[in-house]
Amino acid sequence: MHRRDFVKSAAAAAFIVSLGQKVTFATDTGRIPYRVLGHTGENVSLLGIGGYHIGQRFVLESTAIQIVRTALDSGVNFLDNCWDYNDGLSEERMGKALRDGYRDKAFLMTKVNGRTARSASEQLDQSLQRLQTDRLDLIQMHAIEQMDEPEQVFAPDGAVEALVRAKKAGKVRYIGFTGHTNPKIHLHMLELSDQRGFVFDSVQMPLNVMDAHFNSFGSGVLPVLTKKNIGILGMKTMGDKSILKSKTVTPVECLKFSMNLPLSVCITGCDSMAILQQALDVVRNFKPLTHEEVTAILAKTEAAAASGQYEPYKGSAYIRGADNTRQS
Repeated sequence: MHRRDFVKSAAAAAFIVSLGQKVTFATDTGRIPYRVLGHTGENVSLLGIGGYHIGQRFVLESTAIQIVRTALDSGVNFLDNCWDYNDGLSEERMGKALRDGYRDKAFLMTKVNGRTARSASEQLDQSLQRLQTDRLDLIQMHAIEQMDEPEQVFAPDGAVEALVRAKKAGKVRYIGFTGHTNPKIHLHMLELSDQRGFVFDSVQMPLNVMDAHFNSFGSGVLPVLTKKNIGILGMKTMGDKSILKSKTVTPVECLKFSMNLPLSVCITGCDSMAILQQALDVVRNFKPLTHEEVTAILAKTEAAAASGQYEPYKGSAYIRGADNTRQS
């Protein structure tokens, strides 16, 4: 077997083989499929709406509100956000969209950057205020991207301590973490949680058409999460648009590929109603991809993905705008 064929086969095998995640699909064409968020038992929409894009300055506030409310009215229930997205504007706009009864339609998630109990607690309270709610369905520690950060958040007076207190107080229901750079850091976080007797409810990571070929979260972390029955949140479906610049795959192929993985939610950013409609059309008509379809997508992306050029967030120096603020 030639090296190219071997790489292609290995990548395909990592993503095609069923990893045991319970997956359900809509019974009627045109409805949003739901999946189970790991051991929580919560039903979450296969499509999740990313919070970053609705806070970008070129997006009108009225459009941002329309995107969120149209998604919720269409059957999407999972909403993503973060304390630092667009200096808080993303949460503020989502909070306005969740007025008038829309909060009850949403499984609402946001993230904090603080690594200490104090900073994480302060950020959580700010997020609740911006989102105009007294509770979150899920809070996640954002961007765990250095190998020593798991020790920081699990230390006495670390972020985990604050989020556990928030859960006991009824401010949050579930706790998870995210990261963009290296699967080994995710695995270290999970190892440390096992040592501490702590169980995460969710983990968020890049899962897309190029991840299979370079520093892969799908190959390295996905099997561990499915074995532990932890809710899997896929992000960077189009690599923050960088994957599309490779001109190897279409947005629809990106969405279908990620949705085909044994994840709970495929989170995608929408900065216009047209982009939202595209995502809704894909998820409403989603059917599992065949072995041949997955192999074809992996073959098209293999050469472009090999160096990581189109997944810049996997480098520790990656900064999107100025929104990676850290508070220790």
